[in-house]
Amino acid sequence: MDQPFNIVFQSHLRARAVRLRSAADLPHLHAALGIESPRPAVVLIGGAGGMDETDLAHLRPLFTRALAPIAHTLGAAIIDGGTDSGVMRLMGEGRAEGGYHFPLIGVAVETLVTWPGGPQRAEPVALESHHTHFILVPGSDWGDESPWISDVASTLSGTAGSVTVLINGGEVARQDIEESVRVGRPVIVVAGSGRLADELVGAHSRGSLEDLIGHAGASQMVQVVNGSDAPAQLASAVEQCLITRKE
Repeated sequence: MDQPFNIVFQSHLRARAVRLRSAADLPHLHAALGIESPRPAVVLIGGAGGMDETDLAHLRPLFTRALAPIAHTLGAAIIDGGTDSGVMRLMGEGRAEGGYHFPLIGVAVETLVTWPGGPQRAEPVALESHHTHFILVPGSDWGDESPWISDVASTLSGTAGSVTVLINGGEVARQDIEESVRVGRPVIVVAGSGRLADELVGAHSRGSLEDLIGHAGASQMVQVVNGSDAPAQLASAVEQCLITRKE
């Protein structure tokens, strides 16, 4: 693992960043990030570039009224893809608007993203400025970060509870769910949030979820949040998963 470095955004916000070269770096991650571990962890996955402003406005309460407050209350880390788009942008803004201090960690393929003072790339995607930490991982395509996100969550949570939350999403999010199911991490899917999430809700109701996830027993790992007050239900479901410690 290289030495950690700071990213300073134009808004003067500062994030600590590290590069992971191999799985052998994972045991040293909490020290490199300066994050106490074990601690509860939420893996946030879902829509990025496939969401428009109407989608973002509709889903914003899930972040401001559910995910950010419950992470603050439980001292949880939230781990996502770290880019300035979709659910990751909403998560950063939700943390900032509430004045919360929980770790918000973006895990991104280094060759696909950019940041102030970073290398210039062809058609890069910017990192989201309200994240507190970034983990840059090897790869060349979107989705190469999926196993790293899952491993980072497992490393930081340790014996504490962890959960994956799907809001909207596309093919990369499907990979993320498969990684979570593989390691036994429960998945909460928010119905009505669009695209992959709604596709999985339909499959869950028909009993055909394994056909989409490609993992036996996936239906036992997936919980659907579906109601008129989705933020409150999401907060409750996340809390129940995070207060359940591993034996």
